[in-house]
Amino acid sequence: MVFGSGMLSLATDRDVIATPGLPPVPGPLAFGAAALAFAGALWPVLRAERPRYTDVVLVSFVSALVHLAALWVFALLFGVNVATATAAVAETATSWTVAVVAGAAAVAGWAAIAVRRTAAHRPQWPWEREEDEE
Repeated sequence: MVFGSGMLSLATDRDVIATPGLPPVPGPLAFGAAALAFAGALWPVLRAERPRYTDVVLVSFVSALVHLAALWVFALLFGVNVATATAAVAETATSWTVAVVAGAAAVAGWAAIAVRRTAAHRPQWPWEREEDEE
């Protein structure tokens, strides 16, 4: 999320959240809330015997929705009025920022499911492997 939002901000020469009157703290906190929501939504998916790749859609949606809700709540907690907080959420929801959050969640979720489905294990040195000694 950080890389994607930073690169798109650089490429478009626009702030990630450009709402006037919004302090700089709610944006990063909302990204953190989205990351926690991603982990919370992905956890039950990965616990399944054979997770489905289509579950990434729900994980991505939850991450993006929590990002927007958290932005609104954190903006209010940091002293912004309701109109400015709502404007920040509306601007974020209609910009590439929410697409970055959803896209990052989709890519990371897909990768996690792929690792889980392949039953990958940590790498081992040859002397760490258990061999039958006869």
